[in-house]
Amino acid sequence: MSKFDRPIVLIGGGGHAAILADLLLRQGATIIAVIAPDEIAERALFAQLLRAGTLHYRQDNDIEHFAPESVYLVNGLGMMPKSSFRQRLNQDFLAKGYQFASVVASSAEISPFATLESGVQILAGAIVQAGAYIGAHSIINSAALVEHDCVIGAYNHLAPRATLCGQVVTGKQVYVGAGATVIQCLSLGDDAIVGAGAVVTHDLAAAHIAYPARSIIKKIEN
Repeated sequence: MSKFDRPIVLIGGGGHAAILADLLLRQGATIIAVIAPDEIAERALFAQLLRAGTLHYRQDNDIEHFAPESVYLVNGLGMMPKSSFRQRLNQDFLAKGYQFASVVASSAEISPFATLESGVQILAGAIVQAGAYIGAHSIINSAALVEHDCVIGAYNHLAPRATLCGQVVTGKQVYVGAGATVIQCLSLGDDAIVGAGAVVTHDLAAAHIAYPARSIIKKIEN
């Protein structure tokens, strides 16, 4: 039985969209349409959807074939650093009365004492601990960890295996790269970026980047 009481219109035909489609299908959702400018049938999952009757539209405004009260939208566009396109697209359709469904993997561990705002996407193996707050439309990617009492702003992306220790506070549009760690009680300002593998030990101001330590590769001498 599906937890969704309306069919889904999925925006995007790339890898992130495919992961979300997989999660949605496992949870019994009906994906009525995929919005993507390019061919999507090269991915086996989308090919199966098309064979089953899912519609493929090419333009974002094709969403308006469906009345706002008849569907939920799921934004399958991955959030990239320094890009606000995903946020702008969401805001455009929210203004038109559409709602974005939250997608939470069955294998994610979400404390009943955590708060999830609308449109969040929490992928396989992610952990959100007690007292944490996840802002609207944020992505908590595979195996990412949000520890106790963190406050995550809207439109954040925690990449796979990113770790936020307790009581971290982030602004809007913050990107934390794969395998990065932010230690406890720090703040990351709006549009801040934490590079993959970085360890952040001080507050990060808005629109600043924390780079990881430089890797040094040497030939092993006999």
